[in-house]
Amino acid sequence: MCPDPSSQIETVLQEERVFKPSSSIVDTSNIKGLEHYQQMVEAARLNPESFWGEAALKELHWFKPFHTVLDWSNPPFAKWFDGGKTNVSYNCLDRHVKQGLGNKLAIIWEGEPGEVRKITYKELFEEVCRVANGLKELGIGKGDLVALYMPMVPEAAMAMLACARIGAPHSVVFGGFSSEALRDRLNDGEAKAVITADGGFRKDKIISLKNAVDSALENHSCPSVKSVLVVRRTCEEVAFLSGRDYWWHELIPNQSIDCPPEQMDSEDRLFVLYTSGSTGKPKGVVHTTSGYNLWAHLTFKWIFDVKEDDVYWCTADVGWITGHSYIVYGPLSNGTTTVMYEGVPRPSNPGAFWDLIQKHKINIFYTAPTAIRAFMKSGRSIPDQYDLSSLRLLGTVGEPINPEAWIWYREVIGAEKCPIVDTWWQTETGGVMISPLPGAIPTKPGSATLPLPGIEADVVTGDGKTVQANKGGYLIIKRPWPGMMRTVHGNPQRFRESYWEYLNPINGELVYFAGDGARRDEDGYFWIMGRVDDVINVSGHRLGTMEIESALVSHSSVAEAAVVGIPDDVKGESVVAFVSLETGRNSNDELISMLKKHVSQEIGAIARPDEIRFTNALPKTRSGKIMRRLLRALASGEEVKGDTSTLEDRNVLDELRK
Repeated sequence: MCPDPSSQIETVLQEERVFKPSSSIVDTSNIKGLEHYQQMVEAARLNPESFWGEAALKELHWFKPFHTVLDWSNPPFAKWFDGGKTNVSYNCLDRHVKQGLGNKLAIIWEGEPGEVRKITYKELFEEVCRVANGLKELGIGKGDLVALYMPMVPEAAMAMLACARIGAPHSVVFGGFSSEALRDRLNDGEAKAVITADGGFRKDKIISLKNAVDSALENHSCPSVKSVLVVRRTCEEVAFLSGRDYWWHELIPNQSIDCPPEQMDSEDRLFVLYTSGSTGKPKGVVHTTSGYNLWAHLTFKWIFDVKEDDVYWCTADVGWITGHSYIVYGPLSNGTTTVMYEGVPRPSNPGAFWDLIQKHKINIFYTAPTAIRAFMKSGRSIPDQYDLSSLRLLGTVGEPINPEAWIWYREVIGAEKCPIVDTWWQTETGGVMISPLPGAIPTKPGSATLPLPGIEADVVTGDGKTVQANKGGYLIIKRPWPGMMRTVHGNPQRFRESYWEYLNPINGELVYFAGDGARRDEDGYFWIMGRVDDVINVSGHRLGTMEIESALVSHSSVAEAAVVGIPDDVKGESVVAFVSLETGRNSNDELISMLKKHVSQEIGAIARPDEIRFTNALPKTRSGKIMRRLLRALASGEEVKGDTSTLEDRNVLDELRK
């Protein structure tokens, strides 16, 4: 069991400021006012099956209607909309074209060096059909897993939708991950094909993607992979293996645009997305067809209060769940124009984000607190150079946002007129769970506010009792919801143990434990207090300490390692590693550099330790468990508090203090 999160309450700031929706926003919103929201909450509470069933029939296209809204006979394994047949690609493309939206922009893409592509719904539909037929030519069919390891280019969205069209689940691997991390995911998912690019542009550099794929596949180390489809992006020289490797520009353009969508069962897999765990290898989170589609569609519609002519931009990468739900599936299912940007903020172009908003007249902007804090450091002089008047709604995602950053975001970027939707959710939840609704819920800086209709959240003690207002506890979800993950790929027992049996069953029923600590204030607003396990949240990316520790120990100089996260003003948390060396090895700056590089090669640059401290031994309990909370306190420069009676050797702690 994790430490009681109520112990974190002392560090929580009290926030008294409240911002009510303006009358003009309420009048034009889809959900008008707090009373409307409360009516939806009550309808979902009293008759959840009617609530979700009506929403599914209204919001999605069905080839065959479902006969059962929810089968919860074998918890925690849910079946939503059982008996129904649909297709996510059809819901994102075909129905909009048939309804006369073919000439509407679906994707506005801007590349890192400055190229712009604008793709209509008709053009996207036709290209997705070509890609789908190309995958069929490569022998990919219904049920075959396809891995995507790509830069932020339109072809990434096309490939996702093409996989969905033919019933081939996709597994997107973030392009910043190493070849070793890619190999692990390919093998775990038993991928049959990989879609990649020769390379991608990131922070004024070229990232070699095809070479990383080749390294992952060398020596037949991924025997399930039969073909590799390569997009030409950077035009750098890459090796090609005859019979396995194919150029996108040679295979796809000649394909037919006639590709009827597969009629998928509601519970057929849509994708597997790997997320870090605290106790070993990454978990393959499985999401299925109709429940995920409905949740991404509804949450996008509710939270961003989307209008017909909106231009919407989420700054995430499609390699993460935010990119899945709120760059591709949520916006396109709603017929919205979604912006994709290959670049990221960087010193050579500090105004890149604001330039895009000005150029494309973006109305809705969704980004991470990490980015906002970085912009704050640079001051308002840069954003003040741009016309941001097109903005009407701002959002944050990935981690809790501190009140100071929230206020800066509202005043400097939103000109004090844009509501801010501070969203809490996870890879596992499929979409947002707790968030303000811009025309209905007053906001408090730093709070995710209230659960969405149909989401019954609570903050409890370890034995399942609801905690008092403003006391910390475990954040749980009491009832199943359509967008919930269905299992851990290949390991249903891990799914049950990690998410549903972590806390004691409450009233004899399983509850979903999010892994986060939270408190709820006197108004019922939720304040997220961070992870209560050993997952580090770096710039909104969840990294398992075990993975980073394993990478360090795989170096020949390292005997043992413990990794903790400490607060960071920009990234949320920074990675600090405590390392014990093999006998005869000497600690020095050169070794620190080598170890940081080694972690980057093993996992990816995102996991690179910010600081490495050498120690002769690590603080452990008598049963051999490393006491990471002590290391976290030491790394943060704080006084070590709490019970240390289980510490095996107090001299270790004294040495670390020195």
